[in-house]
Amino acid sequence: MAAMTLDPSLSLQMAAKESQQRVVSEEIDGLIKVYKDGHVERPDIVPRVTCSLPPEFGVTSRDLIIDKHTNIWARLYFPNSHEKLPLMVYFHGGGFCVGSASWSCYHEFLAKLSVKANCAILSVNYRLAPENPLPAAYEDGVKAFVWLRQQALSRDNELLTSKCNFSSIFLAGDSAGANIAYNVTIRLSGLANLRPLDLKGLILIQPFFGGESRTQSEKYMVQPPRSALTLAASDTYWRLSLPAGANRDHPWSNPVAKGAAKMEDLPHVPTMVCISEMDILKDRNLEFCAAMGSAGKKVEYVVYKGVGHAFQILSKSSISQTRISELICHIKSFIRR
Repeated sequence: MAAMTLDPSLSLQMAAKESQQRVVSEEIDGLIKVYKDGHVERPDIVPRVTCSLPPEFGVTSRDLIIDKHTNIWARLYFPNSHEKLPLMVYFHGGGFCVGSASWSCYHEFLAKLSVKANCAILSVNYRLAPENPLPAAYEDGVKAFVWLRQQALSRDNELLTSKCNFSSIFLAGDSAGANIAYNVTIRLSGLANLRPLDLKGLILIQPFFGGESRTQSEKYMVQPPRSALTLAASDTYWRLSLPAGANRDHPWSNPVAKGAAKMEDLPHVPTMVCISEMDILKDRNLEFCAAMGSAGKKVEYVVYKGVGHAFQILSKSSISQTRISELICHIKSFIRR
């Protein structure tokens, strides 16, 4: 029997037709489309890049496998230095539903942050919702921390042990990644022994929190075209990522809601919150800082004027470049205290 070959253009036409026939249940334009049958599409809106960096960056990057069974991995950054450096465990943003440690915008930002702040950075690539709803991302964050502890104890990974000061660890992230960093900290407080790792602080950049009652910034903050986070997108991310039947007052969304973990019980580590003036999350971030302060926690915040959500990775404007420099300076000062 003669072999048959399928015209590639016909395959694309069939796939497109099949997609058109599906019923869309949730969508954030250009980022994610979820169908009622469970199929998920994520357009490649941001290029994914390898860990390579130009020599002039003064930073080396390597990809490391954390759990091959669940495909959890991380990208390590370290500047050209002969000393052991503080290590920042970083979680990318994307509403728990999109994003990657390999996105070019994160690769460039974290490489710059590593060399300017003179620290090592472990950028964790965690599982995404809705295929893996919360608490999957939190579990992956804890798994990454436990894996890091194992590396520190075994000293099998020469790269990590030679470059990282395990007694100076910071959890950090932006947007949903900041939410993950916060909730991972809550979970780590229940572990008996983290040594030789010593958690020194939290760095939360525009932490993605929510609630059923709208804040002033959610209701009235005017967003520019193609904003990184609109109120409609925020609501969709929460519907896709929270457990079935939960609303935005779930403790994972709203850390000050009834039933949320008591902030008094959190580890006593300094927290820095970086807030964007033009972000719909501004008021929630300020509310979070006030609650942390009332609970006796050491918390500080900085409001970056004239910029919106995710300015540090998505905006190339001159004002954003100025605020990025300020952000990096503040982070460097925080981790070097």
